[in-house]
Order: sequence, then structure tokens, then C-alpha cells
Amino acid sequence: MPSFDVVSKVDWAEFGNALLQAQKEIGQRFDFRNTDTSLEKNEEGIVILANAVDRAKAAIVVLEEKLVKRKVSLKHLDRQEPGKGPKGTVRILIKLKEGIETEKAKQIVKIVKESKLKVQAGIHEDTVRVTGKKRDDLQEAMRLLRSAEALELDLQFTNFRD
Repeated sequence: MPSFDVVSKVDWAEFGNALLQAQKEIGQRFDFRNTDTSLEKNEEGIVILANAVDRAKAAIVVLEEKLVKRKVSLKHLDRQEPGKGPKGTVRILIKLKEGIETEKAKQIVKIVKESKLKVQAGIHEDTVRVTGKKRDDLQEAMRLLRSAEALELDLQFTNFRD
């Protein structure tokens, strides 16, 4: 029976390239001179340090521009509130979301069931598997999920089997 998986994954190679480009631009741009602005990736996510909130937000804009140029969706970013950093600096943490949470997976299953297509959707860990008898029904389900704005996820369709 034909099937495919719905996933939400970050292209880590492109993400790393975009982060390096943003770090270079922040190091070279005139408006970032003497502001001690830096971008770092750690296990929590991306940490932005700057001496003022507006410089930190400008660094976020630079990072987002580089991500868009590299075709990495901004839906993977989860901005946190600015906080205090070391030596009186401002620290902003941007967490990276990957995978489909249970709540969103249930929403995907609900959308597929309400569409009255002849397909079934089931949750498997952080993916949703959609199966059906006809390839056309599966392609219609893909179209439906791409157009679903309520999900707020960057979805990819993998493991398509005929």
C-alpha cells in the first residue's frame, strides 16, 4: 500500500553555513563595531550576546536573512525573551525546533481525517505516516498539509513508497 512520512527537520548543513555567514557579517559590519555582539551555537540553541537589546535584535535579523537565503525555514526558530548576560550584556536564546510534537501530530491526523480523503494517518514517534490505496489520494493529502496554516511547521514529505 502506498505511503509517505510527514516530518519536520532542519537542514543542518545549510543552517551551519548560514550561521557562519551571519557571524562573519556581524564581525565586519560597521554598526556592530565595539558592541561585543556575538552569535554562538550550543546545546540549548543559538545564543546572541550584545551590549544592547537593539543590537541583539539586529543580529537576529542578520541571522534570519542568511537563513532565508539558504532556504532554511524560520519556523524552526523559537525566540526567547531577552535576559541578562555576563558583564551587563543582553543575552537572547533562540531554540531550534525539530520534529513534530505530539500536539501538532494530532492536529495533522485530524486535518487528514476531516478532509474525507481515502487515506489513514498514524503517529510514529516524531513523524506522521500517511497511507492510502491510491497515489493520487496521497498527493492530495500532501497538498492539503502544505496549505494548512494552523500547523506553523515546516513540513517535508519523505519515504514515499508506491
